[in-house]
Amino acid sequence: YPQLLSIMGNTLRFLPAFAAMRKLLVEGYVGEIQVCDVRVYGPSLLDKSYGWTCEELMGGGGLHIVGSAIIDLLSYLTGTRAHRVHGLLRTFVQQKNLIRGIRRITSDDFCFFQMLMGVNGSAGVCCTVTLNFNMPGSFVHEVMVVGSTGRLVVRGTQLYGQRNGSKEEELLLGDNGWAGPEVKEMPLPYLQGLSSMVKALRQSFQAHEERRSWEWGPVCSAPTFEDGLYVQTVVEAVKRSSSSGEWVCVEVMSQEPDPNQNLCEALQRNKN
Repeated sequence: YPQLLSIMGNTLRFLPAFAAMRKLLVEGYVGEIQVCDVRVYGPSLLDKSYGWTCEELMGGGGLHIVGSAIIDLLSYLTGTRAHRVHGLLRTFVQQKNLIRGIRRITSDDFCFFQMLMGVNGSAGVCCTVTLNFNMPGSFVHEVMVVGSTGRLVVRGTQLYGQRNGSKEEELLLGDNGWAGPEVKEMPLPYLQGLSSMVKALRQSFQAHEERRSWEWGPVCSAPTFEDGLYVQTVVEAVKRSSSSGEWVCVEVMSQEPDPNQNLCEALQRNKN
């Protein structure tokens, strides 16, 4: 290969509403960032028949599928990382029509967690995230950032803002109408983010005439492998907090993990 490009696939970073939100945060629209609040409500993430989405150890559940993207997004928006977390995971639907008998669902369908985020160990930003996938009907995806002089909120694919002293919020960026195909399995914010990411990848390679190398500019907002490692570390910390009921420190791994860890966890759970 002339050159390879490798990025982590969190499409929310490329959604125009979040790109605009980050720009306004950097420019000081909300002042000093104090609180982030995220709510994601929707129907079940499970497949109709038994599969990886049913198993927590296989990457199923709201925390793995959606929570990981939210953790990365909050780090991208605030420019900080979590140092301590506290979480609660629940599996309310453990069996379904085609998932029954000896098979049981272990992936979470409800997740709530808090993160203290800051630079150089200072917990300056308080974040709360609620993920509930027991709500049939419309999909709710809301990310709010509150600061000392105002707030910004993305609802779906639209960005709203309100400064302190203002009587009502204003629409800062609309969705401009989605002309692409509708995918039932992928909510609109993730679908539009994916479309924007693919366009950025195309621009990255088109910047050079022979397309044998790529330009960093169009994909500069993409998460790196280090970002992916951080996100997975936070996910594991939330799971440990849910088991212990205590706050857990986030410590990014610097050594190779035990390759048999998942097997040991499964054996321990069966033993209990």
